[in-house]
Amino acid sequence: MNKIQNKIWTVSTIVLVIMSSIWITLTYYHNKSLNQYNDILQRYLSMNEVTDASQQVINDLNDYMLHPSLDNLEQIELSKREVQQAKNNVNHLRNEINDFTLTNYIHLIDSFIETTNRFIIFYEENEVEESAREFAEATSISNHISDMTLTLIDKELETYDQFYLGIMEQSRDLRELGIWLLILIAFSLLVFSYLFSRSITKPVLQLTKAANELSKGRFDVQVKIDTKDEIAFLANTFDHMRKNINKLFQETKQKAKLEQELQHNRILLQESQFRSLQSQINPHFLFNTLNTLSKKAYLEGSHETSDLLVNVAGLLRYNLKQMDRTVPLGEEVIVLKQYMEIQKARLTDRLHFHLVVDEECLAVPIPTLILQPLIENAVIHGIEPKEEGGAIWVRIKDYREQVKIEIEDNGMGMEAEKMEQLLNSKLKSGDSTSTGIGFRNVVERLRLYYGFDEVIKMESIVGSFTKIVLHIPKQNGGSNDAGTNR
Repeated sequence: MNKIQNKIWTVSTIVLVIMSSIWITLTYYHNKSLNQYNDILQRYLSMNEVTDASQQVINDLNDYMLHPSLDNLEQIELSKREVQQAKNNVNHLRNEINDFTLTNYIHLIDSFIETTNRFIIFYEENEVEESAREFAEATSISNHISDMTLTLIDKELETYDQFYLGIMEQSRDLRELGIWLLILIAFSLLVFSYLFSRSITKPVLQLTKAANELSKGRFDVQVKIDTKDEIAFLANTFDHMRKNINKLFQETKQKAKLEQELQHNRILLQESQFRSLQSQINPHFLFNTLNTLSKKAYLEGSHETSDLLVNVAGLLRYNLKQMDRTVPLGEEVIVLKQYMEIQKARLTDRLHFHLVVDEECLAVPIPTLILQPLIENAVIHGIEPKEEGGAIWVRIKDYREQVKIEIEDNGMGMEAEKMEQLLNSKLKSGDSTSTGIGFRNVVERLRLYYGFDEVIKMESIVGSFTKIVLHIPKQNGGSNDAGTNR
């Protein structure tokens, strides 16, 4: 992530480097010009030193003639060495333009030194005329040296006249360059300042706009910022917060909707329970009447009629129970037997019933009214349509983790499409048998209670048999536990 502070430091560094580069460049050319000026001045001074040194020698010779002494002689030697040193310095000033003149100038200096030496020799030998002539010669050569020095300086001035013009033009160009660079840097800084401030203020304005939209309840406004600095991190955090608020808002709306539906269902349930209580008044009256008739038939000696009425009353009592409760498997078996006694009384020898039960599994809880509707379906649609009738086998076997219930008949059978319809079609209003509980009602209640579709399976061959297998887990189901044994 590129921090804003890093951007500022980067820009400051770039500006500092540019300004430093300009300052170093200008300083370099300025020093170069100064060095060139110093070199030229040094050339002039070196030439002038020859003139001064030769004049000093003439003065020392004159003092020596007036006051011959060892000190004055040593002073002459010192001045001669200065002339020699000045000659060596001038010799380094040679170039193509002054080569010839400078050569003559060097020879003239050598001649001056030789004349001075001869003067000293003649003067020490007391040759007055010869020494006077050499002194006059030395003075004349010194004057020639002065004249030639001026000539060399004039040539130097001619030589460096174009150089002076170049230096002046270069100074002017550097000054103009400095002004243009200053303008360019100032303009660049203004442009960058605008872009840099815009890169900060634009995302901030976007965040402000998004915050205003969020305050108005619009949670669908996405905040997208392409920068990679702290503002982008802030924008991403804000957008994540917006999504969380939107998610929470949607969940709250969904929860409110569910609560509203739940409240509506509660009202419907209360109404249905009230209507159920109303509808149970007549069945209870019928149940009591059947018990009275059963006792009367028993007292009159009609035992079969009495047993039949008892079975009908028991079946009626069991059907009056609430559908959302569970019962031990043993109760389902008892109701199953009562129902089959009623059907055997109706169909006589056309119906045969075989029941095999492992007693260990009779206490396993199971939703109410499961077996009887399945047996009723086998009787009505499997056995009754056959003229010769048939048999029904019910086998209840106990396994380690489940109870396996097999209901098989050798009746009419059914096609695969019919089985698919019974197992997978949705329950419709009016889909029921004579007891009021339909086959598909049983299928849906079993799957809802135990939570898996394989709790019931079917196989059938048309005209041969139909077999239903229930796999009942021994632990309670998940969806209706709250209603167990109420």
